[in-house]
Amino acid sequence: MDDFLDTVWLKILDFFNYLATLLDTIFTPLNYLGPAFAIFAIAFLTVAITKILTSTIKTKRYEELQKQFVHWFDLRKEALKCEDREEGKRLARNIDKGKLNRVYYNYFFEGFLLSIATKYLPILFLLVYINEAYKSSNLLKLFGREYVFKFDRSSGEPVIIGAVFWFIISILFIYLSWFVIKKLYLKFMSGKNAEPQRQRSTA
Repeated sequence: MDDFLDTVWLKILDFFNYLATLLDTIFTPLNYLGPAFAIFAIAFLTVAITKILTSTIKTKRYEELQKQFVHWFDLRKEALKCEDREEGKRLARNIDKGKLNRVYYNYFFEGFLLSIATKYLPILFLLVYINEAYKSSNLLKLFGREYVFKFDRSSGEPVIIGAVFWFIISILFIYLSWFVIKKLYLKFMSGKNAEPQRQRSTA
């Protein structure tokens, strides 16, 4: 049994070593533009991968739970529209206790598991890669310094930004930029679609 586990563990290590070598081959050309650009580009690619995975990978169970949740949530809204407010509230509470809360819990948990698989694991994997590929000794060997950025302060030690911290900042910045650009695009498209309707109404 121990020999079997040792063999499996060695196979896993070989697989991750192969992936690390493959990533080195892909990302090495970026190093010519400096560590900041290389790590930012890897962060951008990471976010793009998570966006593709989250939009394309949906389990049948997740889709079914989503349909159930929307169905029962719509029923709850209809119940609250009842002319008799007290009766509507009682119906809504019955829906909550009978079905909606349980469906929502299952729907949330399934979505959380999908998020781990499609978003957090890719980010964590690339974070581990950054931590190893751009550690201080490698930065010194590749770029002649042990950091990505260094900010001198008039009082005290200079502020040093390493590869992992810069990767995390880049991830957050790209996600925020993606969110803002998407909001602006949707706002622009809604305004563009509303303009022909206004023209028809005034005609």
